[in-house]
Amino acid sequence: MGLFDKKYCDICGEKIGLLGNRKLENGNLCKNCAKKLSPWFSDRRNSTVDEIKAQLAYREENQGKVAAFHTTRTLGTDTKVLFDEDAGKFMVTRARNLAEANPDVLDFADVTGCNLDIDERRSELKREDKDGNKISYNPPRYEYSYDFYITIFVNNPYFDEMRFKINSDSVDVTPPPAMRPGMATRYDPESNVEYRNCKKLGEEIRQMLTQVRKDVRERIEQAAAPKAAITCPYCCATTTPDASGRCEYCGGALNG
Repeated sequence: MGLFDKKYCDICGEKIGLLGNRKLENGNLCKNCAKKLSPWFSDRRNSTVDEIKAQLAYREENQGKVAAFHTTRTLGTDTKVLFDEDAGKFMVTRARNLAEANPDVLDFADVTGCNLDIDERRSELKREDKDGNKISYNPPRYEYSYDFYITIFVNNPYFDEMRFKINSDSVDVTPPPAMRPGMATRYDPESNVEYRNCKKLGEEIRQMLTQVRKDVRERIEQAAAPKAAITCPYCCATTTPDASGRCEYCGGALNG
């Protein structure tokens, strides 16, 4: 086939425009179908047509989960982590129209870890000498820029992490000059209010996701633990409580 031969999407069958093709391992994908994939998915070129079809089926099913999602808590400013604590689910999105964006809805139990990373960049400040040349201060002075990133590690068939920046604009800090020439000053970014606020938000997101994961795992372990036999206070039989916490013989409530 020639370079400019017509191509058709192997998912929907529609003709693909000149710049609209998204290559798959064994086929072609149009840009409209590509938009329906998870925003956290990054391995499209190594995916087969069947794998893409399976993901699109998962994404279609996800629309029902978005519709049923009831936000009980929100953390974040630009990109937000939305929690449905009653259903044990969460999503990460910056979209206002959730139905249109269709963000992936994940269970608390899907979380395998969560990190907060602070990216620091440093650039030297210089001054002009009497000849107009740029020279370093003594001691050298720097300005700093910070970005704060959350990485949520998850158990999902189509992606294993969700990494996003929690600050919409970089936090720029220029420390004051040293009190005396030649005396270096140690700068603590924690003295900057915006830095502290971003770090606090990141820690809150990390702690929330870590805690809900821990709570779910503990409930799973408790449910899987063997039930101990006890004496029923109603019929005096030695019984193992059923799933509802009742006596298997008389049906009396054993959990108060």
